[in-house]
Amino acid sequence: MSSTENLTGRTVIVTGGGSGIGRATALALGAAGARVVVAGRTAEKLDGTVSLLEQQGAAGLAVPVDVRDPVAVDALVARARAEFGDLYGLVNNAAGNFVCAGIDLSPRGWGSVVDIVLNGSFYCTRAFARALREQGTGGAVLSVIASYAWHGHPGTVHSAAAKAGVLAMTRTLAVELAPLGIRLNCIAPGPTETEGAGAALWATPEERERVLGSVPAGRFASPAEVADAALFLLGDRASYLTGDCLTLDGGQWLGKQVYGAPHQARRSTT
Repeated sequence: MSSTENLTGRTVIVTGGGSGIGRATALALGAAGARVVVAGRTAEKLDGTVSLLEQQGAAGLAVPVDVRDPVAVDALVARARAEFGDLYGLVNNAAGNFVCAGIDLSPRGWGSVVDIVLNGSFYCTRAFARALREQGTGGAVLSVIASYAWHGHPGTVHSAAAKAGVLAMTRTLAVELAPLGIRLNCIAPGPTETEGAGAALWATPEERERVLGSVPAGRFASPAEVADAALFLLGDRASYLTGDCLTLDGGQWLGKQVYGAPHQARRSTT
């Protein structure tokens, strides 16, 4: 994997780094020269990412952590600094999701998703920002959300509310932390070919086809495509960009329609 960004010698933490978008982002960061700390709840998956990083000649460190625990998050940041020195970047990618009508959603289901996505992103961002303030250096935070954070979507009230909170957090802290040289942005991928998303959001071939039919571009994103966009937002070419959100969804949210032939039907006639 090659990159136009140069992050040589910079340390970046990626939560949810054991698979999918998190793993792809970690590998893209490694290819750009970064030292990558991958965090998550499953040690075996994290070790797999570190093995791939090392195969491409990059430095990696696996730290099992539950982002819902602020004490554990503080320990993650401390260990990353102890192993690799000053920090530069944070990718808030840890998430949980499943489809459920809000009227049937249990308090535990609601709390679990909100705790991972919103609280976890805040705990990680706070610990990271405090470390950078102590270092006296700037850096970048990137949080992975979804477009339904602003337009909503049936069956995702827990995730949509949590990710909307992350977007509001990002925009608020972008102002607060700008004097410290810390940038915060979000990325909103559309349907992406990952094992986790496939199992949670389109469990059957029929559901997969229905999701695909909602994307005007006619295909799902690859994790590598999302990682490339993430790398740009973390890198120096985006040094004046903060408090924003890059949508990478093949036109899905803009293509919502009531009138006319479905996107899929239009594609089949061309």
